[in-house]
Amino acid sequence: MNNLITEITQNAIFVLEFLGIVMVIFIVARLIEKREKKKNGNTERILTTRKLTMIGMFSAIAAILMIFEFPVPFAPAFYKLDFSEIPVLITSFAFGPVAGVMVEFCKIVLNLFMDSTTTAFVGELANFMVGCSFILPASILYLHRKNRKSAIIACAVGTLCLTVFGTFFNAVYLVPKFAQLYGMPLEAIVGMGTAINPAITDLTTLVIFAVAPLNIIKGVSVSVITVLVYKKLSCFMKATR
Repeated sequence: MNNLITEITQNAIFVLEFLGIVMVIFIVARLIEKREKKKNGNTERILTTRKLTMIGMFSAIAAILMIFEFPVPFAPAFYKLDFSEIPVLITSFAFGPVAGVMVEFCKIVLNLFMDSTTTAFVGELANFMVGCSFILPASILYLHRKNRKSAIIACAVGTLCLTVFGTFFNAVYLVPKFAQLYGMPLEAIVGMGTAINPAITDLTTLVIFAVAPLNIIKGVSVSVITVLVYKKLSCFMKATR
């Protein structure tokens, strides 16, 4: 009974931490976007009815894409690749970082209703944080100059931030938290990586040889697809406005 209460308490605290992180990132994105709009003399509200409509639409698309996860041969089974960041990045480019953060969060909430959680919300937090580390710098850079060259540079910077932050965040927080919530020794998680790649011998090598390559592949693939389709989709989104 005591173990059950402890487990429930730990999960509740983790969920509250998750929501706190979401709120902080949203506030930061809003402050940055508000400053950029003021600098450019743009008086349009950050969130309007038409933007909220598009945010809802692209959140639903992202949540569906999140269901389709693909295992990668160089990482343990709990690390998978999905393309849910494509609609998030498209929304971020079209409407700014606040819209991107909202789509990132809403897709996870919708996905929980459709697919629940198998990682005690650790995977969902990872997806949100790592996704924001990608779309925030990319969308902020794209705010300055909206053209194809700027989009490519923004995606490259976003991919770099995604790789560095995602690797670091997994090492210092996510993997240890996953082990704690599941009552699993950290060595057992590392062992799952070792079974795939003998070069993985500890937490550091796990994130270097499994997490970093996964984030690079995700960032590059999402960037390429977004750059290829964004122009046509942005015309549709502007026509909807």
